[in-house]
Amino acid sequence: MPAQIVTTDDLREFKLELLDDIKRMLKENSGQSPRKWLKSYEVRKMLSISPGTLQNLRLNGILPFTKMGGVLYYDQEDIQKILQANKKQLRF
Repeated sequence: MPAQIVTTDDLREFKLELLDDIKRMLKENSGQSPRKWLKSYEVRKMLSISPGTLQNLRLNGILPFTKMGGVLYYDQEDIQKILQANKKQLRF
C-alpha cells in the first residue's frame, strides 16, 4: 500500500475547512433556544435508549410525560433533573 504524505499546507487547509464548518453550525443554531418539550423519538435519541426502556421509565414513574392527541411529550428540564439526580461520582 503506497504511503501518502501530508504536508503542512494540507493540514492548514483542513483546519480552515473545519473552522468554517464549526462556524456555520454555530451560526445555524445560535438563534434557537432549546425546546422545552421533546417527543419520544427525540428523548430516545438524546439518551440512546430503546422504545421499551423509555416505556419502562414512564410506567415506573421515573420520567414524567404529557400526552396530547396521542403524542407523548417530555419536559427537557425533567430529563436534565433526572440525569443530574442519578449522576455518580467515581472515587479513587
